[in-house]
Amino acid sequence: MSTVTAPPVERKPEIKEQQPAALISRGVRARPLFDPEIMRRAIRESFIKLNPMMVAKNPVMFVVEVGAALTTIFVIKGLFTGAGGALFGIQIALWLWFTVVFANFAEAMAEARGKAQADALRKTKTDTMARKLLPNDKFEMVPASKLRAGDVVYCEAGNLIPGDGEVIDGIASVDESVITGESAPVIRESGGDRSAVTGGTKVLSDHIKIRITSNPGETFLDRMIALVEGAVRQKTPNEIALNILIAGLTLIFLLAVATLPPYAKYAIQAVGAGTAPTVAVLVSLLVCLIPTTIGGLLSAIGIAGMDRVMQHNVLAMSGKAVEASGDVNTLLLDKTGTITLGNRQAVEFITADGASESELADAAQLSSLADETPEGRSIVVLAKQMYNLRGREVGEREANFIPFSAYTRMSGVDIDGRRLRKGATDAIARFVKEAGGVVPPSLVEISDRISRNGGTPLAVADGSKVLGIVHLKDIVKGGMRERLASLRAMGISSVMITGDNPLTAAAIAQEAGVDDFLAQATPKDKLEYIRKEQAQGRLVAMTGDGTNDAPALAQADVGVAMNTGTMAAKEAGNMVDLDSNPTKLIEIVAIGKQLLITRGALTTFSIANDVAKYFAIIPAMFASIYPELNKLNIMGLHSPQSAVLAAVIFNALIIIALVPLALRGVQYKPVSAGQMLTRNLLVYGLGGIIVPFPGIWLIDKILVALHLA
Repeated sequence: MSTVTAPPVERKPEIKEQQPAALISRGVRARPLFDPEIMRRAIRESFIKLNPMMVAKNPVMFVVEVGAALTTIFVIKGLFTGAGGALFGIQIALWLWFTVVFANFAEAMAEARGKAQADALRKTKTDTMARKLLPNDKFEMVPASKLRAGDVVYCEAGNLIPGDGEVIDGIASVDESVITGESAPVIRESGGDRSAVTGGTKVLSDHIKIRITSNPGETFLDRMIALVEGAVRQKTPNEIALNILIAGLTLIFLLAVATLPPYAKYAIQAVGAGTAPTVAVLVSLLVCLIPTTIGGLLSAIGIAGMDRVMQHNVLAMSGKAVEASGDVNTLLLDKTGTITLGNRQAVEFITADGASESELADAAQLSSLADETPEGRSIVVLAKQMYNLRGREVGEREANFIPFSAYTRMSGVDIDGRRLRKGATDAIARFVKEAGGVVPPSLVEISDRISRNGGTPLAVADGSKVLGIVHLKDIVKGGMRERLASLRAMGISSVMITGDNPLTAAAIAQEAGVDDFLAQATPKDKLEYIRKEQAQGRLVAMTGDGTNDAPALAQADVGVAMNTGTMAAKEAGNMVDLDSNPTKLIEIVAIGKQLLITRGALTTFSIANDVAKYFAIIPAMFASIYPELNKLNIMGLHSPQSAVLAAVIFNALIIIALVPLALRGVQYKPVSAGQMLTRNLLVYGLGGIIVPFPGIWLIDKILVALHLA
């Protein structure tokens, strides 16, 4: 289809193209934990969430809300009937309502951070005018919102890409800062694993034809907005199991408290003294016994886990993916574009017999001046770095560039009477022999040695003279060995998967520091490897960027697709790394482990601090019947009423106090499970028992000083 020149792309006046800069990274990292805007939104949502239909999703807080409602009803009844203890009942009712509000606040804080990210994302959405190509090789200008999957559009430098799609013709430099927050442009071209483009990004150079792959409302940006808002967040298996445990404990204590009134009535008749506990006291006992702390923070912990992943520029499709990353045993890494930079680079010039290095570098550079491939450009750069040979202007000289041909397997230039060629070793050897020259034995030896070490030999000749070989190799990304060592310290083994031959794969694997590799791997091989690991009870994470990685990404427990990859890869994975950093899984794993540790630590603390509340409420409830129970008042609380009220207030305030920990997460350190358990028991178990004693004692003193009890 021929290209038709069109006027500059029209845009709506209100669109500010320079505004989008960092959708996830800057939008989140710049916000403090208690950002005023987020706080206002969370406080408002805390009261909206008092709706019983919403609270019913959390069985613990639903019980607290029902208790608060019952207490309120009995307090109001007492005011009309003139019953005593009105001040005490009012305070209990208020603090029970505060307990529900504080739990809602914790969840709303986590959700508000996601909604703030979504708001930042929406600002990047535009309804760009697009050049839609028609069957008659012409085009029409249409709003991006009118494009449908299958439509083909034309974009050139300065245009915003109107929708998600695949480049089907051309190559261009694209600014994706609207998605990644990074200013460095990326190359997008037809074919291969770098053809996917995202709506809202900007073409900086050249021109491309794009086949739209999504309908309005279904774009990558739309999915990101929905995900960061938490609209599709599902509870993980671990979270569901913990909810069942909490609900079970709540039911047990509910039954236990329900049996106390008849027991108290019987005891009063038997002893002939004392008063029965009021509804306010019974509800207070129930609220303090059930695990309200973890019940109020559980949702916030899960949402905050996804939020922390997004702060690292990773889009998690579900909370389950974040949680599963905390238990990963095996990481599969695609080689090209993941472990390596993705393009072979020239690393050294190796001379043949009778040639000098400068002569070889000069010929290699001249023959590469018109070579726009990454390999060709790297030869020009290497010659400049090693021998200060700068690219020469050959336009006015008698230069005839010979493009690479699959038939000849070489390219080069005829200039100033010289016939410079570079290409496959056997092709160059044939060229030299046809020119009447002799191929030195060292050429084949050097070529074979480079191949055995996983490199690619590129022979260079000047007419009938062999000059030597340019060594091309896949460049392992900087810091890869150290990053993989960090994974190993976490107990995660790394496996490189590549379609290369075993020799090349072994060389790259050794340089990168992976634990194992799978060479000449087909998509089916990757899939079978993952299934084999999973059959042995291991959780597998996979990173990749190509369409051929899609089946493995879908099968893996944690599939992290690179944002630079194809749409098929991003659709198959349950996470998308917007920075396209394959070792980002280290941070993802740490966050997953942090989520699990935080949930376990706060559950331990919640159950442990109930023990201290027993000593405040149980003696207060029955001391009038059994004075001997005063011996359990080890905190020396002022009165039964002050003890109950202090415990209820502490129970509410501790939720607020733990909100920062729930949102930030417990610090993760790569230690053994035994050490982690010991640390949790000492810090959060023992701490959960100790902290309530001084807390309740202090609140009791304040209540007495203020004459509230």
